[in-house]
Amino acid sequence: MKKAIIIGATSGIGNELAKLLAADGYQVGVTGRRQELLLALQATAPDKYVVQSWDAASEETDNEKELDTLVGKLGGLDLLVMNSGIGRVNKHLKYHHEKETNDLNVVAFTEIMAWGFRYFRDKGKGHLVGVSSIASIRGSSHAPAYSASKAYQASYMEGLRIKAYKMKLPITVTDIRPGFVDTPMTEGQKGMFWVASNEKATKQIYAGIKSKRSVKYITNRWRLIAVISRILPRGLYKYLG
Repeated sequence: MKKAIIIGATSGIGNELAKLLAADGYQVGVTGRRQELLLALQATAPDKYVVQSWDAASEETDNEKELDTLVGKLGGLDLLVMNSGIGRVNKHLKYHHEKETNDLNVVAFTEIMAWGFRYFRDKGKGHLVGVSSIASIRGSSHAPAYSASKAYQASYMEGLRIKAYKMKLPITVTDIRPGFVDTPMTEGQKGMFWVASNEKATKQIYAGIKSKRSVKYITNRWRLIAVISRILPRGLYKYLG
């Protein structure tokens, strides 16, 4: 039986992806801060899920130790999905919010993805998946730390992809870049368009994982926005960002 871990599986994309993986024959280690939600998921198929609850962004958490323990419970690992992330509109640049974003999206992300790469390096193969964002392409005046942290994630995953290539290791690194998805994180946000249901988005995410894509935009139409965003001159983008 294939083994997977999803960091951030209490709700939204992570929760739905756990269900798809379990239905496809995986045993899935699910993590998150809200243990009761993880246990509710486990109750639907006790033999399919292994629960371990922790806060990846807490200074008191040793993510590597938690991952070692969870892999031990699973009996191995083939796929690691770093789905946990945070983003908030922070027009007034309150430092607490910026730090909270970076603690999870940069610091914890790096610790977990680096651990995953080393694990798969030692194993000789594996698949790393990170959920960045369409926001990784350009900066945002509304949420500067969010877009910057997502750009960091995209660049970090590209670095790992190149490292695996140079080391001639069959380690796949997939960067998932969603646009707007109807999840608890986007609830109440204004100005959203092309909003995908969580179910539709997650099906496309899993298709990207199964096909071992390097970069997958969710939904597919957001690739157009990515192209336009890259080529848009700074003089014009400043009115939009």
